Amino acid sequence: MLITEKIVFWDWNGTLLEDAEICVQAINIMLSRRKMPLMNMTFYKEIFDFPVENYYRKAGFDFISESFEDLSVEFINNYNEALMRAPLVKDAKKTLSGFKKAGKQNVIISAMKQDLLLESVTKNGLRTCFADIIGIDNIFAAGKTSIALQYVDKNNIKKSDIVFIGDTLHDYEVSKAIGCRCILVAHGHQSEIRLRSTQAEVVPALSSLIPS
Repeated sequence: MLITEKIVFWDWNGTLLEDAEICVQAINIMLSRRKMPLMNMTFYKEIFDFPVENYYRKAGFDFISESFEDLSVEFINNYNEALMRAPLVKDAKKTLSGFKKAGKQNVIISAMKQDLLLESVTKNGLRTCFADIIGIDNIFAAGKTSIALQYVDKNNIKKSDIVFIGDTLHDYEVSKAIGCRCILVAHGHQSEIRLRSTQAEVVPALSSLIPS
């Protein structure tokens, strides 16, 4: 697929980092402790959503006996124990390197907490692939629209110069808020059927994007 834009906004989780499996494991630990039904990957990809508070409700949590904030801390603790074992998505480094060699500017825009994001990117040896790495300042993953818009405004970037590459409906929503092109890869946190409900371009894998 031809990428003509100069700046590539990348989602991290699910798009470049293959962490859907550890997310399912982390939530299943929580469900098991409460003797609630566990979920498989297929079900996870059908209910995962932003803000994640909505996803927790779909998973069966009601926020009556315990707060969303407490659940978020518990999930992040479970997730962090496995985070550094999460591999990169196939062809992630090849794609990023190809874009950089082609003169494009790679930027991460993520709903992951900034310190965890930097640690994860660094552990996977990708720091030099990115011009900027932008995460959020809390663990509650409400979304990343505001940080994306702030980054665009702060750097005076033309929307026609940006393509947003992600793996969720929220990534499409962020691209719409910016007014830029969106490409969604169908190997992450949401099913291909859900992704195709948008007007974004959908590809099966990062290999579809590697510059020739």
